[in-house]
Amino acid sequence: MDDLSPSALKAILHSKRANMYYLEYCRVMQKDGRVLYLTEAFSGKHHAENQYFNIPIANTTVLLLGNGTSITQAAMRMLSQAGVLVGFAGGGGTPLHMACDVEWFTPQSEYRPTEYLQGWMQFWFDDNKRLIAAKQFQQSRIQFLQQVWQRNRDLKQEGFNVSDHAILNALNTFHTRTSQALKQSDLLLTEAQLTKTLYKYAANKTQLTNFTRQHQSQDKANDFLNHGNYLAYGLAASCLWVLGIPHGFAVMHGKTRRGALVFDVADLIKDAIVLPWAFVCAKENATEQEFRQQVLQAFTDNKVLDFMFDTVKQVALQDYSKDQIEAQNL
Repeated sequence: MDDLSPSALKAILHSKRANMYYLEYCRVMQKDGRVLYLTEAFSGKHHAENQYFNIPIANTTVLLLGNGTSITQAAMRMLSQAGVLVGFAGGGGTPLHMACDVEWFTPQSEYRPTEYLQGWMQFWFDDNKRLIAAKQFQQSRIQFLQQVWQRNRDLKQEGFNVSDHAILNALNTFHTRTSQALKQSDLLLTEAQLTKTLYKYAANKTQLTNFTRQHQSQDKANDFLNHGNYLAYGLAASCLWVLGIPHGFAVMHGKTRRGALVFDVADLIKDAIVLPWAFVCAKENATEQEFRQQVLQAFTDNKVLDFMFDTVKQVALQDYSKDQIEAQNL
């Protein structure tokens, strides 16, 4: 069998690439046409043996490098050619030290598709059209939440039920205020109010009293929320890079904030998956690794990347004619 070139590996559909790897205390390198990481294993007293482990770059979306890691130029070249996003993080995957506002080390290529960027540009410079796109993102995130919570047996057992009176009221209010919003700041306020309600609901279901969302807090629920959000940012960054849409063309988080579209796309899945599992894993006193595995498995089970791709493509390629806009404003 002929050896695969790194460029040939990109033939695997990115929408099916769900693997994320977090490495620490190792050296990532290229050896014999493969990307490996080298670590030391001690056998007996003070005797160290080098151990090599293969990284399957053809089926990897994000590689996070934590404490005590280094990477060679040759390995970065192969990862870039295979379309793998690389970021440097602290212990346990957070905080994200080198990602340029979650824009990562996105390898640039002249072979990105153009139709989605062209579709995005046809509405982005128009305030009304951009507001319509933002509303669609908001409605899609709620539909996804309802879908995930409705069919996930484990979340149901933990008490997460979209038919609960508190959730129904919150979602009804969200839908009403979203449809009536006149500017992005109205949407952000409505989003913040819903998320606050979901935090309270999740804390009650998992008996985590006195929970307060703090990004710098050291309690497990907040740590897991931060950790899971970073994983969601990695998926969002991968989705946008594959479709060729620059991360700066946001519809929700501000027109001039670099990388803000990554946050918009990540928000599609955070409430549905990251939020409930952060609280459930905190209640169970799970480790960082156990939480990560739970969230990554939930991403795979719910086809999160496919959902991101479908939503972004729909927004980019839909009809933004005058008649269509008037119909959506009714």
